[in-house]
Amino acid sequence: MRKTAFLYNGILSQHVLSNTHPMRPIRLQHTYDLLNSYGVFNESAVRLVCPRNASKEELSLIHSQDYIAAVQSLSRRTSEFMTDEYGFSVGGDNPVYQGMYEAATLSTGASLIAAELINSGSVDIAFNIAGGLHHAMRSYASGFCIFNDPAIAIKYLTDQGKRVAYIDVDAHHGDGVQKAFYTNNNVLTISIHESGEYLFPGTGFSNETGSDNADGYSINLPLSPYTNDAVYARTFEQAVIPIVQAFKPDVIVAQLGIDTYHSDPLTHLNITSDGYEKIVQHIIGFNVPLLALGGGGYDVLAVARCWSLAFGNMIGIDLPNKIPKSFAERHNLNLLRDTIQIDLTDDIRDMVNNTAETSIEYIKKNCFPTYKIN
Repeated sequence: MRKTAFLYNGILSQHVLSNTHPMRPIRLQHTYDLLNSYGVFNESAVRLVCPRNASKEELSLIHSQDYIAAVQSLSRRTSEFMTDEYGFSVGGDNPVYQGMYEAATLSTGASLIAAELINSGSVDIAFNIAGGLHHAMRSYASGFCIFNDPAIAIKYLTDQGKRVAYIDVDAHHGDGVQKAFYTNNNVLTISIHESGEYLFPGTGFSNETGSDNADGYSINLPLSPYTNDAVYARTFEQAVIPIVQAFKPDVIVAQLGIDTYHSDPLTHLNITSDGYEKIVQHIIGFNVPLLALGGGGYDVLAVARCWSLAFGNMIGIDLPNKIPKSFAERHNLNLLRDTIQIDLTDDIRDMVNNTAETSIEYIKKNCFPTYKIN
């Protein structure tokens, strides 16, 4: 069994962005509870690790000092900073709430601990389900994200001399991480997502390939709404796997958002638990030290099931499909895996296939030569 760490503390689940906000941190508690009901934290090779708050110095690996100060001040409900200047608003994606600085630095600190464990060789895989907040920019919040923990963890790892491949399977483009490393050829950023033609943040098109000495090190695979398991897997296998293998990373940082799920209320993809699990297996199959992060996911029980499946694969355990009684009765949920079969009409199937093929062929033509892939 691989040496694996799971980063969690109940405090991570206790903040509320707003009463109507789709990002519900309780999904983290559900994931922990479901895994705990299976007894996985009793496995000898699994470490349950408490997070710590990231310091201002660590945040400044990516974020500006002014922005860090603004978040801290707004979190205390003081009025020395204007909210809209830093991406916050009363009723939008990034509401100001008391204690948001502490909540954001705790999830970021969890990703940093995970990165430290990976860097030291203490574990082979570390999973921070509270992380993956990939939209935050240097000086403003974006897309429910205050601090960009994936970028901060990657910067820590590269400062330690590591070559990092970032793989983002969230339904939304990993724009903040891409921007942070767009000119850095020691970091390969890959995002496979619903096209920005249809979904926030409206970026992540295939022609965004990096600049300066890093042209070809930013890989984007936009997909059509309604993309299903088979097309998603084919896109990953034909475009992502060859590039990661050729890049030869020392560490993989994977953002494992599950807002690709077919019933997610904010997106339009058709991924099932089986399709998601297959992609996670591919990522683990690179056999490279893995820092795994959470990310999007707004059907909270689907999040708990799919992240539990992901962690089961990380530790090499095939979790039984029947959910343990302690969790099943509390949430009226009996099976871990989907039974649904998603059928597409002919015209939608053509659209899905054509969009994926266009993305794959663009990357093969314009980025494969960077890695001398035939």
